[in-house]
Amino acid sequence: MPTRTARTAWNGTLEQGAGQVELTSSGVATFDVSFPKRAADNAEGTTSPEELIAAAHSSCFAMQLSALIAEAGGTPQSLEVKADVSLGPDTSGFKLTGITLTVRGEVEGLDAEGFAKAAQAAKESCPVSKALTGVEITLDAALES
Repeated sequence: MPTRTARTAWNGTLEQGAGQVELTSSGVATFDVSFPKRAADNAEGTTSPEELIAAAHSSCFAMQLSALIAEAGGTPQSLEVKADVSLGPDTSGFKLTGITLTVRGEVEGLDAEGFAKAAQAAKESCPVSKALTGVEITLDAALES
């Protein structure tokens, strides 16, 4: 299995410095990062570790859920997954305080109960969820008609 790489170049102090995170393996993008914008309500065009974790988690969960729906005899038509990753204070700085996964799906061959069961299993078994076991992860899953 492959190893993927990202690289960050940082200049300056935490409060006044800034950097860029590069998605090195894919080469698709480089994003600005800064701590003041990370901790602000408005990111003003910069990303953060939390947003990157949210992107990783939502995409991993969607892939795992599509596989589990198929294993349960359903056919996913569309899945819309959102991950909200929260940052908060900790005794030694900051920590991730929670992750909420919200998924809405159009699925043939599964009822709401079957979809909810597959979504719960995906939450527990996707590799990113497994990596984030120290953070409370909640799930809101529903079928759309």
